[in-house]
Amino acid sequence: MLIDYENVTIERAGRLVLKNVTFHIDEGEFCYLTGSVGSGKSSLLKTMYGEVEIPDGDKAEVLGFDVMGLRHRQIPQLRRRMGIVFQDFQLLQDRSASENLRFVLRATGWKNKGEINDRVEEVLKAVGMENKAYKMPHSLSGGEQQRVVIARALLNNPKLILADEPTGNLDPHTGYQIVDLLHKLSAEGAGVLMATHNLQMVEDFPARVLHCGNKALA
Repeated sequence: MLIDYENVTIERAGRLVLKNVTFHIDEGEFCYLTGSVGSGKSSLLKTMYGEVEIPDGDKAEVLGFDVMGLRHRQIPQLRRRMGIVFQDFQLLQDRSASENLRFVLRATGWKNKGEINDRVEEVLKAVGMENKAYKMPHSLSGGEQQRVVIARALLNNPKLILADEPTGNLDPHTGYQIVDLLHKLSAEGAGVLMATHNLQMVEDFPARVLHCGNKALA
């Protein structure tokens, strides 16, 4: 089991965001997280990689880590085992697509230059960006930047990918390509939890749905 939450409470700045959050996600499972803006989707995802603390709950485990009792020094270890895809890309603008990926590998302990280059080539090919590795982020379209972000998320062979509104800044056609890619990654064995408010996309690419609403998860 990749994620196992039981009766978890989530707060931000002393304000209740979600309560009685209970769900689990298994290896290779694709799951949507839906809800209106401000319903708690991003806050819930942030508890899974140690950016938001959990004040109360019976259980909150992610990739074998107890995220309720997570120590600061454990956060990098946890994040290295997952891939995180952000809506706003968060690519380094002063270096190429491939160098963005090399930077992450070096930061997570990779040292062999040949192995680094091989891994960068592998993940860029996996997302269809092997021919644009040399390009700077500003010269890539939004969809291309998001593919690089997904490649970045794949670098350390994560069992779990957390995607926070990954299509929010993309046109519908490009957004559908990104969701199709995430579904393919799930079919290859990665668990994927994707936050979205695009219900048409959920209908067109069916999968299990968790819904945030009225301070509860259903």
